Amino acid sequence: MKNTLKLLSPAKINLRLDVLGKREDGYHEIESIMTRISLYDEISLHVEDGEGLEVISTGSAPSGEGNIAYKAAMAMLNRYSGRVRIRIEITKNIPVAAGLGGGSGNAATVLVGLNQMLGLGLSRDELMKIGLHLGADVPFFIFERPAIARGIGDRLEEIQLPKLWFVLVNPIIPVSTADVYRGLNLKIGLTKKGFGINMPNSFNGIGIEGVVELLHNDLEDAALRLHPEIGTVKDSVLSSGALRALMSGSGGTVFGLFEDRKAAERALKHLLLEHGGWLSFLAENI
Repeated sequence: MKNTLKLLSPAKINLRLDVLGKREDGYHEIESIMTRISLYDEISLHVEDGEGLEVISTGSAPSGEGNIAYKAAMAMLNRYSGRVRIRIEITKNIPVAAGLGGGSGNAATVLVGLNQMLGLGLSRDELMKIGLHLGADVPFFIFERPAIARGIGDRLEEIQLPKLWFVLVNPIIPVSTADVYRGLNLKIGLTKKGFGINMPNSFNGIGIEGVVELLHNDLEDAALRLHPEIGTVKDSVLSSGALRALMSGSGGTVFGLFEDRKAAERALKHLLLEHGGWLSFLAENI
């Protein structure tokens, strides 16, 4: 047996992120609007006769057992009755520790890909349950739809979004999610309500203006206190013509929402010229 499967592993952004409180288990209760975007890592899965597991990653993401993709592969190997050797090669294009869920997306892609290659026949719901043990965002990537995420991010409801164009800018500052959440100084228990959209059909017919009104991130102020450079990035994205700009997740990537692709392309060109030391990307929601 020798098989290879090549897959694209997308990033995500949080169009909205409300932190409702801290749970006794250390996780935080959230309510978020999430969408995958057209910024991808590339993953090659190689399965052959033998025994062993190898993960090789480019960029600053770790190779070997320190990579979440390794843990995802082990979770699938533990459900496979035969002997097999797996090699996973990850070409990183998504910045690491950037609020874009690159590692979680890689884990989800490995779960889905190995489920197919090993013939395990696990359902999407079963894969999402496995993914939750790897990271709170992993189920969202397996879900493969824009969604309202609740709980720790594991309770997902599909929503409809219009076509959206973004420019993403990362100042190449790795941001610790744990440090940002600690900066909220929350006590255990709920401290606020969600954003009040309870039914996915509330998004039926929503336009870009409606999306602009929803943009919000409770973690942004805490991240700015730790990394003021994120504020500089946000100001630059707004100056490039974005309708609104927001930090994604726990940072430090900032995305600008633009009226259309042409406006986003103009902004990207401007940002690349003015701030060549930052990482800048054009993306649409998928």
